[in-house]
Amino acid sequence: MNRARHPPSAAETEAEAPWLSLQGLLDSVPPPCAPLDVSALDGFLCGVLLQPTVVQPAQWLRWVTDIDGRALPAGFDAKRLHAAVLQRHATLRSAIAERDWFDPWVFELDEAASPSECVLPWVAGFAAALDRFPGLMQIGDPQLLEPLALIYLHFDADDLEDADALQEVIDTLEPPADLAEAVQDLVRSVMLLADVTRPRAATQSPPRRR
Repeated sequence: MNRARHPPSAAETEAEAPWLSLQGLLDSVPPPCAPLDVSALDGFLCGVLLQPTVVQPAQWLRWVTDIDGRALPAGFDAKRLHAAVLQRHATLRSAIAERDWFDPWVFELDEAASPSECVLPWVAGFAAALDRFPGLMQIGDPQLLEPLALIYLHFDADDLEDADALQEVIDTLEPPADLAEAVQDLVRSVMLLADVTRPRAATQSPPRRR
């Protein structure tokens, strides 16, 4: 089962919290660029990986370092940042290909925060990927509706313009009872979407859950 967790303290090692080092690298991107944070990045990478055709890093990396896709300032060395992002991309790619459950970078905000508020950065990153690369949404397979609804239900209904079919499905769903359930729904939805956009060979073993 995936577990939502508080961000670790500074005493925790990079190996225990690989996102912490990556967040530091993202924070180092100079203005006017506005990079994604690690939670939005995680959702964005899943959205990229679920496209029906492979999206090359050269096509999506610029959206990681600036939400508007602007070029990095001259002289900024992004090698370490790009390497760290590609490492997370590879981890997610393997999990999705094997239908193996993974821990999305989703964090508890505070005791008063709702599950939707906690997962919203991840969901926003996922939605940004689908906006930039619309191949998944153009498939039109009805099997995509439920997993997409489980993700997009965390948005306000007013934010889902021109998505009547999706909203109809969202209206039939119960919101997650807690953050752990919301996180599980994100991962399950990623796997269900992959079954449509990235189908596995019939001889492969069924999905595994940790």
